[in-house]
Amino acid sequence: MKWSESIVNSPLIPRQEYPRPQMVRADWLNLNGNWEFEMDNGKSGKQRKWFDAGHHFSQKIVVPFCPESELSGIGYTDFMAAVWYKREFTVPEDWQENRVLIHFGAVDYDAEVWVNGKSVGKHRGGYSSFSFDITDYISAGENIVTVCAEDDVRSGLQPRGKQSGLYYSHGCDYTRTTGIWQTVWLESVPKTYVSKLKYYPDLDNRSVHIEAELNGDYDDQLVLEVSSSFDGKVVGHNQAAVSGQKARLSVELSEIHLWEPGNPNLYDLEISILKDSQKLDSVESYFGLRSIKLDGMAFKINDKSVFQRLVLDQGFYPDGIYTAPSDDALRKDIELSMEMGFNGARLHEKVFEPRFLYWADKLGYLVWGEHANWGLDITTATGLERFLPEWLEVVERDFNHPALIGWCPFNETWDLDGKKQNNEVLRIVYTVTKQVDPTRPVIDTSGNFHVQTDIYDVHDYDQNPETFAARYEPMKQGGEVFTTFSDRQQYGGQPYFVSEYGGIWWNPDQKDDKGWGYGDRPKSEEEFLSRYEGLVSVLLDNPYMFGFCYTQLYDIEQEVNGLYTYDRKPKFDPEIIRNINSRKAAIE
Repeated sequence: MKWSESIVNSPLIPRQEYPRPQMVRADWLNLNGNWEFEMDNGKSGKQRKWFDAGHHFSQKIVVPFCPESELSGIGYTDFMAAVWYKREFTVPEDWQENRVLIHFGAVDYDAEVWVNGKSVGKHRGGYSSFSFDITDYISAGENIVTVCAEDDVRSGLQPRGKQSGLYYSHGCDYTRTTGIWQTVWLESVPKTYVSKLKYYPDLDNRSVHIEAELNGDYDDQLVLEVSSSFDGKVVGHNQAAVSGQKARLSVELSEIHLWEPGNPNLYDLEISILKDSQKLDSVESYFGLRSIKLDGMAFKINDKSVFQRLVLDQGFYPDGIYTAPSDDALRKDIELSMEMGFNGARLHEKVFEPRFLYWADKLGYLVWGEHANWGLDITTATGLERFLPEWLEVVERDFNHPALIGWCPFNETWDLDGKKQNNEVLRIVYTVTKQVDPTRPVIDTSGNFHVQTDIYDVHDYDQNPETFAARYEPMKQGGEVFTTFSDRQQYGGQPYFVSEYGGIWWNPDQKDDKGWGYGDRPKSEEEFLSRYEGLVSVLLDNPYMFGFCYTQLYDIEQEVNGLYTYDRKPKFDPEIIRNINSRKAAIE
């Protein structure tokens, strides 16, 4: 029996771990597992009232795996204009006095949700999380939730990332993801509860500043209380009055433990809402105390120049496509990267789920947050309308992760059908991102037509270490900096790195002509390693370079330029790659 068949026929719930580790409550219910399922390529289901509680669908699917995946039990890889889901759930009796929220980690792309046949809300965006208050729609006993998701990666009106716009996977586009692809869950919250939190670690002042937002009934007697601990010992405490459903306070820390790459010290937080000294709501969280600063050409973490040895991670899995088969698989991808001497990753053309960022926090692994902008037409302002709301949801959701050290909303924005990209789309997204998060650098568009950016980066897949070195030699000597598309942009003195390079084609057992990598495939493992070391050395030895990002961590379908195979088997002794990557950089 295949693994997918065993999951479909199993009473066990896949992906059972708590899906939002930076804001934990005890009362929650995982809705993953078997759901009814139907494809709706005519998009007529709403007219036919498929949302009615008594309507049933003909197939079964395992949530949270997309219907294209093996683990879903469906495995249908053609285009699906719309898909429908339905399942029963029972609200625990002890939740009766509270509000009940339904959460969706991600649904691609346009989603509408019904409870007991009544619409409870809509959401547009295939990568950001959303929730609805369903208290007024549920009843004692059995309830029914129905979800419809419409998806059109060929429209030019939605970010699709690396999901193929053709029937087959091709080039660097792979199998699509439609519908639900992250955990669905219920949460019980008090009538007045903490809905949002923002943390501002302040190393210079030995403290953390916290902003909280509340939902529910406003009461001018409410108090926000925060307690911070490290390794079980309380190291900070404070209270502040809630004003207008918001509260801000600072917690001074009696002990300083820095979060650093490879040394991931984390403080625990207990955050409560009090009235007359009684707890109305309480959540558990954590934060990392670290600073980020651009200083000349250096990228400093805790005032120390840290060379970023990044690898491109696209977040694909052979059996789950966009969805990792387990929480352990998320953690293992980070560990595999670190075994080869990388200290972080560009999370590429995909918004990764909070559990991945949690493991990055726990393991001390640097990450850059990126959106899946490919497929979205940004030659007009419509692109901004479709991009910005979802991007802001992402920035807000992931703001508190110490591992996340920068934002890159766009990757390789190109002209389209003879029309140039609308530079104001990039400029506005950059500006708004900086306003929402002034604590991190922002790259407007990685590797292409920079408009306004804190960091200048290029993509360079030259496979010859000698010509690769010659391109950056003037910069190494303090002279002219290499730029791409010089007719469209100018270098403005920003910190600089090569954010994509390498991609060396290595798949010696290849039996067909579908697989590809960059350049000519080396004739031996020795030739691969010589090329790899030559390229890495050029970047490590340049005193004006603060980092690199190698393409890529593992093969994905037809793209066979990974250091691991698609099923995460190493192609080389990890220690050899680790030794090459770990050598001290000139800027350190």
